[in-house]
Amino acid sequence: MKAVFFKGSPPAGRDPLSNRAAAAVMAKAKALDWEMKAFPLAAMDIQPCRGCFSCWVKSPGRCIIHDDEEQILAATAASDRVIWLTPVTFGGYAPELKKALDRIIPILLPFFTRVRGETHHPLRYPRPRRLLAIGTLRQDDAESEGAFRRLVGRNALNMGDVEVDTLVFSGDVALAEMEKQLADEPFFRGVAL
Repeated sequence: MKAVFFKGSPPAGRDPLSNRAAAAVMAKAKALDWEMKAFPLAAMDIQPCRGCFSCWVKSPGRCIIHDDEEQILAATAASDRVIWLTPVTFGGYAPELKKALDRIIPILLPFFTRVRGETHHPLRYPRPRRLLAIGTLRQDDAESEGAFRRLVGRNALNMGDVEVDTLVFSGDVALAEMEKQLADEPFFRGVAL
């Protein structure tokens, strides 16, 4: 199983909850013997998207910005499973993950298709994928959690209507509890595609 892990947590030590969640994800992938490419986004050189659409019209499938996002795009295109980890910020993604996701548009084609009655872009590299988005909150916040779950669902639809699972860890949840919840997560079960 090929998986790509967007670690959108701040550098080690600045967000212990997100760092514990990252450790739990890595342990689960290792236990399943997955081929995991993990990207610590805060430590990478990822420039903001220019919105120029050159990745569609000038250099199809490739962003004209040459930075660390290139390896993220290649790994995502080749993956069976995609994992996003982020502190939930006002119901959305933290800046590290948001910047990387803004630059993922080259995996889409510039054409249009109908998905569940809506207009979306088809995938450039179609393959069955599944997405797991993990959010962390310092304390329970039902409104932020709900907004995060809706946002992830909409992004999954834009990624080719992939199957999606969403987890939110809040408070001071221990690593062992995170590992238990991940073990129960459908994303990690029935992995044959």
